[in-house]
Amino acid sequence: MIEPKLLHLPILEWYENNARDLPWRTPDRTPWGVLVSEIMLQQTPVARVLPVWHEWMARWPTPKALAAEPSGEAVRAWGRLGYPRRALRLHACATAITERHGGEVPSDHATLLALPGIGEYTAAAVAGFAFGGRHAILDTNVRRVFARAVRAEEYPPTATSAAERRLAEALLPELGAPRWGVAVMELGALVCTARAPRCEGCPIAGVCAWRLAGKPPHAGPARKGQTYAGTDRQCRGRLLAVLRAAHGPVPKAALDAVWEDAVQRERALDGLVADGLAQVLEDGTYCL
Repeated sequence: MIEPKLLHLPILEWYENNARDLPWRTPDRTPWGVLVSEIMLQQTPVARVLPVWHEWMARWPTPKALAAEPSGEAVRAWGRLGYPRRALRLHACATAITERHGGEVPSDHATLLALPGIGEYTAAAVAGFAFGGRHAILDTNVRRVFARAVRAEEYPPTATSAAERRLAEALLPELGAPRWGVAVMELGALVCTARAPRCEGCPIAGVCAWRLAGKPPHAGPARKGQTYAGTDRQCRGRLLAVLRAAHGPVPKAALDAVWEDAVQRERALDGLVADGLAQVLEDGTYCL
């Protein structure tokens, strides 16, 4: 395996000069602000998250503030970030933090992992970025950097493997682990990107195993771009948009009007209700 110090110094120096100025990285950030950002950033680019994060933190600066409102308000405020079940998970997490931890985000990794909606990555990110804990933080960007730089693979496996976790642990510096984690993450987001990596601007190009091997293409199945138009996901988004825009019950006819395919529309609407993103009232109207 590559000597870790050959990666540490160049990546950390690059980050010092190229890091984006993001509010969840500032010295006055709160653990709650970090947690909210990590949930919002899952499968969503920074540019879309920034305005929603600012609005969210202005309205709900603490877990207790969010827990005091109905979960439907979290879904409404989620706007067009996509994957709105994340809003429900954040609300459930805020409620648990309020009830179990006196409204304070816990610093312990295992305790964070026990919160609803918090997985291995998010627990490690919050424990590291908010509290300075020494944890291997493996998001998609970090996994891609490690796959290329160390294993000479264009892309990491579909699901995080035990081998990846062992590698991340082996590369973790004794001191400054959170800064290392965010630096590698930033390198993957800005330079070692999925579709068009900018190897000429990479601080570790000289030791990157994938580059030195001639950039062999991904050996697994071809990666397909996600389709959206005409899918149940798009239909759900249209229906949710109607519910978010309303400040009271919505008649069924208003939902029927936004999607022509009745079978698909009913399936999507049933799914929203089953997921807790919508409610059916006694009079047959709908609300968040």
